[in-house]
Amino acid sequence: MNTSSNAVTGSQAASQTIAPAAMAATRPFYWSLRRELWEYRIIYLTPLTAAVVFLFGFVVNIIRVRYQMHGVWPVDPAKRHELLASPFAVSAGLIMGTALIVGFYYSLEALYGERRDRSILFWKSLPVSDLTAVLSKFTIPLAIIPLLSLAVTMVTQFIMLLLGSVALLGSGVNVGEIWAQSSFFRLSLDFFYHIVTVHGLWYAPIYGWLFLVSVWSPRAPLVWALLPPFVVCGVEKLAFNTTYFLTLLEARFLGMQAPSMQHVSGSIQPMQHASGGMQMADKLVPVHFFTEPGLWIGLAIAAVFLAAAVRLRKYRGPI
Repeated sequence: MNTSSNAVTGSQAASQTIAPAAMAATRPFYWSLRRELWEYRIIYLTPLTAAVVFLFGFVVNIIRVRYQMHGVWPVDPAKRHELLASPFAVSAGLIMGTALIVGFYYSLEALYGERRDRSILFWKSLPVSDLTAVLSKFTIPLAIIPLLSLAVTMVTQFIMLLLGSVALLGSGVNVGEIWAQSSFFRLSLDFFYHIVTVHGLWYAPIYGWLFLVSVWSPRAPLVWALLPPFVVCGVEKLAFNTTYFLTLLEARFLGMQAPSMQHVSGSIQPMQHASGGMQMADKLVPVHFFTEPGLWIGLAIAAVFLAAAVRLRKYRGPI
């Protein structure tokens, strides 16, 4: 009896020891994320501002449409679909595009800003490793900003549906058709897939490069971020009369064919292009994306950039 009770007591003590250890390991990362959200309010204020601006434009548009209709609803299904569905694609493109610009800006500013305002001395005095600090910052453009933009997009489009339904009441339009044409729930899945693949994983090496420039650059990080790719493209063109590097950059920025193409009936078919230049899939095919070599090569390059950024941050001081 004593042996069994001692064993139970020992296991409970071990579990109580492991739990605080796990919490102690994740707490610096958690609070580092919180710190970034406190310091860079642009992360969530910019997508919210874009959503408010677009909602204002949508209200003006729906009033204009209601005035022009004069009680006559277009008979052509294609015109009805364009009238009802295009604002939702445009709103997604505006909000997510704005969030993408914020992600690039944040990546270039995150490690440079703390050196410029000399707060790096304070943050290095805390019991937070350089690895934890860099990874927490890298999580912001890789996951936090895309997911925030997705949430703002979904809420904005839901408000648009409500406003559109109210505005078209009494006009002879079937309100249910608005919800059907908007394809709210199907587009939600498409947007989530687009956010995870393109805005997150596919752009990881771009974020990694910007982080490396941010921690290394003595001045003008934007110039140092753009100058090396520009020089490489120019030297390649002059020396070999080829544009392979430029093609790789275009594929990385435009999403290439992994997230923007789909296999249909044994052939590759381009996805439908929504308004605002966003590419959305009618069918979710993650297996094609996660078996794309360019994805894993890009993630490996991003890991190299991040490792170099962590190494440099150990020795970088205020500007």
